[in-house]
Amino acid sequence: TPENFQKIESAIEIMLHSIKSGGKIISCGNGGSMCDAMHFAEELSGRYRQDRKALPAISISDPSHLSCVSNDYGYDFVFSRFIEGLGNPNDVLLGISTSGNSKNVILAVEAAKAKGMRTIALTGKEGGWLSDLVDLEIRAPHSNFADRAQEIHIKIIHTIIDGIEHGLGLQ
Repeated sequence: TPENFQKIESAIEIMLHSIKSGGKIISCGNGGSMCDAMHFAEELSGRYRQDRKALPAISISDPSHLSCVSNDYGYDFVFSRFIEGLGNPNDVLLGISTSGNSKNVILAVEAAKAKGMRTIALTGKEGGWLSDLVDLEIRAPHSNFADRAQEIHIKIIHTIIDGIEHGLGLQ
């Protein structure tokens, strides 16, 4: 939708500002959305379409961290504990949830806001609780099923990466 194109441009600008200010992009999600969060981070820190310098991005997906926090505090806190330990005011959190209601992503957003971070969510369906909580929500249109939302999310992710590379003059 035209509104989503504007939101994608805004996400690119927010992330560019973070990177240029010495910040990093932290991404998180559950299941297939975790895979998308990992893909986003590795395309930035690794390589997208061509060789370039590594960009500061990480997904919250380390199995040791996830199992430790799940065991000691509960799965709801696996992302927020990471943000509490490593988030900084110049950083951006990208939370991915096809329903917009994943409790651990919601708690991560709250932790990021407490740290002064900017927050962006990729959602689906009706946007869920995340829609009103984040600084910027990009909702996959016509996505009543998780698989459709994920297909749209990966296109949005690639568009954002392309925009970041272009904005940094790396293309």
